[in-house]
Amino acid sequence: MSKHLDRTEYILQSLHSGKTFPDTGWILDAPDEDKPGLIRALYSKKQLQLKGDEYGIYKFADWLPVHRFLEGSCPPVTYKSEGLAGALGLNNLYVTFSGWWPEKNAFMKTCSFKETEAYSVCARLEPRDEHVLVVASAGNTARSFARVCSDNNIKLLLCVPEDNLNALWFDEPIKSHVKLVASRTGSDYFDAIHLSNIAVEMNKFISEGGAKNVARRDGMGTTVLSAVTTIGEIPDYYFQAVGSGTGAIAAWEANLRLMEDGRFGKKKMKLMVSQNLPFQPLYDAWQLKSRGLLPLEDGKARKQVESIIAKVLSNRRPPYSLAGGLYDALVDTNGEVLIADNQQAEKAGKLFEETEGIDIHPAAAIATASLIEAIEKKMVDRNALIMLNITGGGEKRFMHDKKLFYLKPSVIFDIDPDKEFVKQKMIELF
Repeated sequence: MSKHLDRTEYILQSLHSGKTFPDTGWILDAPDEDKPGLIRALYSKKQLQLKGDEYGIYKFADWLPVHRFLEGSCPPVTYKSEGLAGALGLNNLYVTFSGWWPEKNAFMKTCSFKETEAYSVCARLEPRDEHVLVVASAGNTARSFARVCSDNNIKLLLCVPEDNLNALWFDEPIKSHVKLVASRTGSDYFDAIHLSNIAVEMNKFISEGGAKNVARRDGMGTTVLSAVTTIGEIPDYYFQAVGSGTGAIAAWEANLRLMEDGRFGKKKMKLMVSQNLPFQPLYDAWQLKSRGLLPLEDGKARKQVESIIAKVLSNRRPPYSLAGGLYDALVDTNGEVLIADNQQAEKAGKLFEETEGIDIHPAAAIATASLIEAIEKKMVDRNALIMLNITGGGEKRFMHDKKLFYLKPSVIFDIDPDKEFVKQKMIELF
């Protein structure tokens, strides 16, 4: 097939002021605004026209801020559940699956929906851009960006906690233009972010941007585009486990575009997002309907993160309070923040595998556990149209089928390293 993809037409909008402006480069913030707020892509095509499956995730290119087509992508897959739905007594449960499940045509080699971010973000980069892209991650995001950048010759610096390095497995070696540094054992995702922030102070590097990058959010939003174009209408409920909440923000934004499209109804899905007890900063803030997160001491937060099964849900600085962030998404959709503990997640993951036939990631098991509890507590009607976002799965299957290679860190930094030393080592890598 042709690798040519017409550049998507869009402009950007500040969610703080409402002002619009062109995307003149790697823009992560609205120009000349000092109050915190996300920016959003406004696409010229108001009705989504799907391309063929051979385009992978770029079948949704009308609503992705991309300049090119990258090799190797796979879109999320949506199907109507029978096994899990039967076990829970649900009549309209749809699973959107991102991972490795060949029988369902799911071929994400990193087994995570973080691939949807990586293929969108990297395709937003201009092909001639010589910067080194910098990504901080608790695991899955790093694996996805490493795979995409390795396959498509994009320079990448990954910053990951040493305790999470076992997440960096691949079915073939990662090329040398992808480098990995780590924060020492006992650190967490926030420490990895600190390293990435040091890197992007230097001109050679640019930040991937996290939730601020419209390409990241709109890539994640393809889970909802998959669900709605498969089902034919917007669901009543959306279940997902969250660390930063970026995926839920993306789901809300995709929902708004689909309402404007006009062919799928005018519903706003009720966002039902969940955290892994005892790490629950979003839950605690939402219980008080507080726009601000509550204070959380660093040492206590690190201990909480150590104890949770779903390490990827451990963001201590989520995009919650700012304009267009998770707080606004929850308010607009009358959403809920739920919690599930490790034991509930393990039980839910086992139930999913028994009833659906594939293993799922701990974070997806947290979402499934929250769905089970919401049904038991009658928070959700059994006839409601429900989307369960299984954000990662098939890892056990993939590892069984493939020979694995691990990416090793070039440098491991102390938890509170000397900034100039960090800069020197990072420059030497490239």
